[in-house]
Amino acid sequence: MTKTNSRESQHPIDPLFLDRWSPRAFTGEVIDESDLLTILDAAHWAPSSANQQPWRFVYALNGSEDWSKFVDLLVESNQEWAKNASALIYVVSRSFNGDFSEGRKSYTHSFDAGTAWGYLALQARLSGFYAHGMGGIKHEEIHKAFSIPDSYRVEAGVALGRLADKSVLSERNQEREVPSLRKPLSEVAFRGKFIAN
Repeated sequence: MTKTNSRESQHPIDPLFLDRWSPRAFTGEVIDESDLLTILDAAHWAPSSANQQPWRFVYALNGSEDWSKFVDLLVESNQEWAKNASALIYVVSRSFNGDFSEGRKSYTHSFDAGTAWGYLALQARLSGFYAHGMGGIKHEEIHKAFSIPDSYRVEAGVALGRLADKSVLSERNQEREVPSLRKPLSEVAFRGKFIAN
């Protein structure tokens, strides 16, 4: 077992996996673009089916001319806190395979992009930042805002920054500002059979 950050695993794992969580309280301090590119570089080394690398990252730094546009593309409840992040990233995946597969739809593009997000979140922690993935984004508006072709899927948003005291959040979000726990492993991993639960 591993214990850290008010969490405990059932098996011995690296503490990094428990230390990574998705806070909402960010300081809003400026991130150096080279620090963000280091995090994105780690993300783009994720495993990929047939090495298609379907993930794409569209980002803005807090204080840049694009910042308000990126914040406006979040649903309102996420705008409330994510506006204080140091960077906002939209994760997009290419839903069709490359030329060698004659334009067939990829079955694993979202799976691969999700793996890249996981690498991003872990590298953020290793770099002293926190990343919070969000499904609460305006998917169709993001497609239009960045002229993303229909062959790409807008997957999620990511707020990235340094951790602030939870007092910067609304009362509702202050109550939620704790590392979440996980179901017991036995509820999600099954030997030799599938259990719908």
